[in-house]
Amino acid sequence: MADKITTMYSEEEVNKRIKELGEQISKDFAGKKLTMICILKGAAAFACELAKRIDIPVEMEYMRCSSYGNETESSGVVKIALDLDEPIREKNILVVEDIIDTGRTMSYLLEILRQRGPAELKLCSLLDKPDRRVADVDIDYTGFVIPDKFVIGYGLDYAQKYRNLPYIGVVEPGE
Repeated sequence: MADKITTMYSEEEVNKRIKELGEQISKDFAGKKLTMICILKGAAAFACELAKRIDIPVEMEYMRCSSYGNETESSGVVKIALDLDEPIREKNILVVEDIIDTGRTMSYLLEILRQRGPAELKLCSLLDKPDRRVADVDIDYTGFVIPDKFVIGYGLDYAQKYRNLPYIGVVEPGE
C-alpha cells in the first residue's frame, strides 16, 4: 500500500513565508555579513530558497548531524557526520534547519557552535514542533509552528523519500 500524503502548507504558502523570513533576516543583519550554516540533508532546499531572499552578503557553510536515521522517532543520539570547513569566530552565524522537533540535536549543535566564538548566533527553522520538545531551544526565525505530525516535503523526508515535494505534507506510511 502506498503512503498517504495530505498537504499541510502549499507551495505558495511556503514561498510566501520564506520571503517574509528573508526580509526580516535582511533587516536584522543589515550592514553585516552573514554566514548561513545549512544543516544537511533536510534544510538544503529551505536554505537555498532563504538565501535567495536575503539581500545582504551571505556565505554558505554546511553541517550534517542527525538523531533520526530512517526512523520517524528521534533516537536521542546525536551524530555529526560533516563539520564546517571554515572557523566561525567573530562571524554572524545563522543556523538554518528544516524542523525543530525534540530539540536534542539543535541544542547539542548550538552549544558546540557557541564554543567556537561567533559574534552572533541565531537559529532559523522552517518548522517548529513544540509539542515534542524535550530540550530548550530558542528559535529566532520560525516559518511555521506545527502540531505533532510526521511531515515531509521541502527537504524533509521519510526514509529518504519525499524531500523533493514543493510543499509541506503529512505522511501516513503505507503497509
